[in-house]
Amino acid sequence: MSFAQIILPLNLTGTFTYKVPEELQGKIEIGMRVLVSFGGKKIYTGIVAELHDSAPDTFAPKEIINILDDFPILPKEQIDFWNWLSNYYLCNIGEIYRFSFPGSLKLESETYLKLKPHAVIDFHNLDVNEMYLIQALEVRQLISLSEIEAFIPKKEIVKTINSLIDLQYIEIDEKIAEKYKAKEIAFLKINNEKSVLNNLPEILLKLKRSPKQQELFLLILGKQTENPEQQIRKSDIFEEGDFAHSQLKSLMDKGLIEEYYLQKDRLESYEGETEGIEELTDAQKQAKTEIDAAFNEEKNVLLHGVTSSGKTHIYLEKIEETINSGKNVLFLLPEISLTKQITKRLERKYGKQLGFYHQKLTDFERVEVWRRIRKNEIKILIGTRIALFLPFQNLGLIVVDEEHDSAYKPREVSPYFNAKDAALVLANFYNAKVILGSATPSVESYWLAKTDKMKYVQLNERFGKVKLPEFELVDFKEAQDTKNVNGNFSLKTLEQIRTVVDEKKQVIVLHNRRGYANVVECESCGYVAYCSNCDVVMTYHKFSNELKCHYCGHKAAKPKTCPKCFSENLNTRGVGVEQIHEEISRIFPESEVDRMDVDSMRKKFAYEKLYEKIESGETDIIVGTQMISKGLDFDHIELVTIPRADQMLYVQDFRAEERAYQLITQVSGRAGRVSGKGKIMIQTFNPHHSVFQLIKENEVEKIYQYFLDERKKFHYPPYTRTILIELKHRKEDKVDRASKFLSSTLRKYLPHECVLGPEKSPIGKINLLYQYQILLKLPRGKNYTSYKNFVTKSLQEFEEVAAYKSIKKLIFVDF
Repeated sequence: MSFAQIILPLNLTGTFTYKVPEELQGKIEIGMRVLVSFGGKKIYTGIVAELHDSAPDTFAPKEIINILDDFPILPKEQIDFWNWLSNYYLCNIGEIYRFSFPGSLKLESETYLKLKPHAVIDFHNLDVNEMYLIQALEVRQLISLSEIEAFIPKKEIVKTINSLIDLQYIEIDEKIAEKYKAKEIAFLKINNEKSVLNNLPEILLKLKRSPKQQELFLLILGKQTENPEQQIRKSDIFEEGDFAHSQLKSLMDKGLIEEYYLQKDRLESYEGETEGIEELTDAQKQAKTEIDAAFNEEKNVLLHGVTSSGKTHIYLEKIEETINSGKNVLFLLPEISLTKQITKRLERKYGKQLGFYHQKLTDFERVEVWRRIRKNEIKILIGTRIALFLPFQNLGLIVVDEEHDSAYKPREVSPYFNAKDAALVLANFYNAKVILGSATPSVESYWLAKTDKMKYVQLNERFGKVKLPEFELVDFKEAQDTKNVNGNFSLKTLEQIRTVVDEKKQVIVLHNRRGYANVVECESCGYVAYCSNCDVVMTYHKFSNELKCHYCGHKAAKPKTCPKCFSENLNTRGVGVEQIHEEISRIFPESEVDRMDVDSMRKKFAYEKLYEKIESGETDIIVGTQMISKGLDFDHIELVTIPRADQMLYVQDFRAEERAYQLITQVSGRAGRVSGKGKIMIQTFNPHHSVFQLIKENEVEKIYQYFLDERKKFHYPPYTRTILIELKHRKEDKVDRASKFLSSTLRKYLPHECVLGPEKSPIGKINLLYQYQILLKLPRGKNYTSYKNFVTKSLQEFEEVAAYKSIKKLIFVDF
């Protein structure tokens, strides 16, 4: 095994071949981190993906510099998973490495050089750079690569080092200074307590001249004798008394006090009493029996349970069984904000065996979780989609909660992949089982279950046989015609809100649009403020009195006069969540009205504080965007109103109707979870729209059949597979030409009806980059793989054109 394929953390195609030096053969294993030079200048930490004996024909491979691990840091299952992701989603494996690894485990090492012991150096054979380096090493024992850059040109460094290594004048001394450092807590104790107690009068007499030292000494002594088992934290001592560090140092110098350190996890574990799981209802027992049967048949499960049906109870039962069988569990959630509630439930049962992992953790916190997973100390991990990449040792079950959620496949983060589909594949590598759970499964998952690719398990009743909420459609056009409106609300809706608030219950108002108004417009000349970086009108945020672009983050002050005609006649158009919040606060001045959206939740712990306010009943009305539809499990919410439901449907997206149904159903699940008297009021100009009528009937099979029929009619997933290719560049004419060239290349290999476009993207320019897109609709089944190979071939041909090297290319498979 004298050659290795190395994954580098670079957005480049494939792995790279390196030679394994003789001294490392027998030590190197797949999944280890290694140090390699790349591109002549830089040194990277790579991952060993494969070991083999096939020497490359076209080039002489460089040698691996050193191994960084004593044993593999990445299990083979993860490397197989990375390869699958790279092949399926047409992304580079280096992108996956960069995304999945904590920064502190990538190259955070300094490569040091030193002279070889007893080396006899012949200076006549050295060039000027080699001589500089040898002279520097004679003065200093160790020199790092970054220090060498001060006196040797960057591009000559690796050549110079390699030459001196070949001459056996120098060698590499790897001081792997990983950035990660364990968190240490300082503690204090009396040094040699027995001797101190015997000589206490003399010690106190000596300290008489330094009253503060004496006070500090007595405080520590008192704490230690009062509770010998309790460790004394240094920070607690300084909080209790007004002491200076110099006073502590003096006591330590006199040998009276000793300071010592203990390592501590950065992530707090639950230390309280653990408790058992509640008894399942008959309906839940039936669902669990069906899940067990499916697992016995080696099938994964789609658990379709109505809101508040107790899906989490079933998850807990299966988690318990998995852990008892000696396996571990991954519990995936779409967003971090949901971890708080599920953590509360699970930590009471599992205590320190529970961990969590998401992108909001600091890098050091992520390393700690990574290491605990590798040592098999965490039995249940709750995490967002990045948790799929942890080095699990014996994964037995993956639960994907709210599997329909679009947060599982964000388009903004590279590499693009769908965490739900990836979880099914990862489980396959570990021979684990998967439960996809949702009250509103995605159409694709529902279709898979109905075509027997997965087991379909349904929970039709709420926990405790509580009644499902009742839907009411309010014809807003009719209300306007009869003048039964107040702002954005019909009088009927407002009356219902007042009734609920008077009964000391809570109301949710859903309006899925950020800001105060969509646009600020000049009434005199029609001027509207566009973002200077994007092809979009800027949204007005009244709270901060500024215009914001929701695509690139650009901000501008709200103009007092029109920049074009200097008229003061500026008006706002469109309705945002801030405006709805202001309106509700004005109509119900005696009620506590809170807002939950991205902008109001920016402060640290804002979500937790609002969560506690709602739980304690301090809040009467919660106005918010889709954020409020996710996981809020409260007892006193009785009414949900959606003042402008139509705007959810009229979006340029073939999934718009499905998403509207999911959002309305999810938010309706917050109502009447205990009382069974929940009510949903949907205000619409089009109450006869199929989606609203089907939601009102609340017949699951009918609504999914409607979605499937629509998809079949227009050849959309799940009946086809889609790939969206997006091209971006600062020059519009260049990206236009490039998109035409790529589409003609694709049509050379694929049937013409499979290639749609090129077309300017719905938003033509974002962040100064013009965008064009090509949509591929490919057939499912055997032909898909060969068609996808043709897509890869076309993309390779496109990349070979030198003029298009600067075009930024994004590929979304199953977008």
